[in-house]
Amino acid sequence: MGLTSNTVLALAVLAGVLLFAATIWFWPKLSGRTWRAFAGRIGLLLATQLALFSAVGLAANKSFLFYGSWADLFGQETSMGKVVDHSMSSKDIKVVDKQKLDVPGGAKPQVGGQILKVAISGQKSKITSPGYVWLPPEYFQPQHKDENFPASIVLTGYPGTAENLIKGLDYPMKAFSLSKAGKMKPMILVMLRPTVAPPRDTECVDIPGGPQTETFFGVDLPQAIQDTFRVGKKPENMGFIGNSTGGYCALKIAAHYPQTFGAAAGLSAYYDAPDDPTTGDLFHGDEKLKKRADILHVMENKKPAGTSFLVTSSEKGEPNLADTKKFIKKVQGPDRVSSIILDSGGHNFNTWRREIPPMLMWMSGRIQA
Repeated sequence: MGLTSNTVLALAVLAGVLLFAATIWFWPKLSGRTWRAFAGRIGLLLATQLALFSAVGLAANKSFLFYGSWADLFGQETSMGKVVDHSMSSKDIKVVDKQKLDVPGGAKPQVGGQILKVAISGQKSKITSPGYVWLPPEYFQPQHKDENFPASIVLTGYPGTAENLIKGLDYPMKAFSLSKAGKMKPMILVMLRPTVAPPRDTECVDIPGGPQTETFFGVDLPQAIQDTFRVGKKPENMGFIGNSTGGYCALKIAAHYPQTFGAAAGLSAYYDAPDDPTTGDLFHGDEKLKKRADILHVMENKKPAGTSFLVTSSEKGEPNLADTKKFIKKVQGPDRVSSIILDSGGHNFNTWRREIPPMLMWMSGRIQA
């Protein structure tokens, strides 16, 4: 009976339907002017409205995973995390916990892989961010113990959490299934949110006098991955993936750091940093910095370096279609660009779930061990 369970959602919907029926049934009996009739009408209306709003709220939370549990919803998750150092930890990545994938035999890492809950510290940016790392089964198998693996950074949108990439978008399970079916190579996934200074939306920008978010994702994080796991140091060894804000970051960082990233995929990405109350003043009047955050401007003026880009949109439902087509036209060889354009699909998890499997197969064909 967890907050995100189908049973709880079904009970809330059933309660709303029953209370609505009860309101219709008992309304004639409560039509009098007595205080009991008056209280009865108010009670039925309030209970029905509460049940309906609960059902809608539970459905929205199940889709977007704003809260993971009842304790999380009511602010009762106050216990501090316990840091447990393991052999895979490094000075930049500390392993906090380990999780198994829910597959037959998944308790053994060499069968089901492993999900590491980590804290990642940036040496240059001085930013520390929580995240998760998916290590495929092959990483633990004796016959592959001396082999490197390709890796991709995966970012969720703003203000999402890294956990959304596991529970909501099923990245580890999708990578496991596709690899097992021979449709993609085993790949390490490093999953984070782009929000490194919550609640501020820093848009992966090095803010003057503020968080150096671009440096964290473009310099510190790749270095930490290469120092901690068996990942090569060439562009063809590492990719960058994201949806929404994460997609904007993936495309922008890959465009600015072609010496680090060989491929980038932006799902429902936009192409310029917004200016709103969540971002604050990102550029402090620095026009050069503002242009650096404009991906279309960057692509028009950058020197192509052989980076592969994938962008996604929908003919109906996505606001980024026009800019996505502009981006495609601005990519110049030897850079390459691919796209997924759905007939319809909104800016939501349901759309991204349809794009992730083909995107992972595409990424597997662009980066290697």
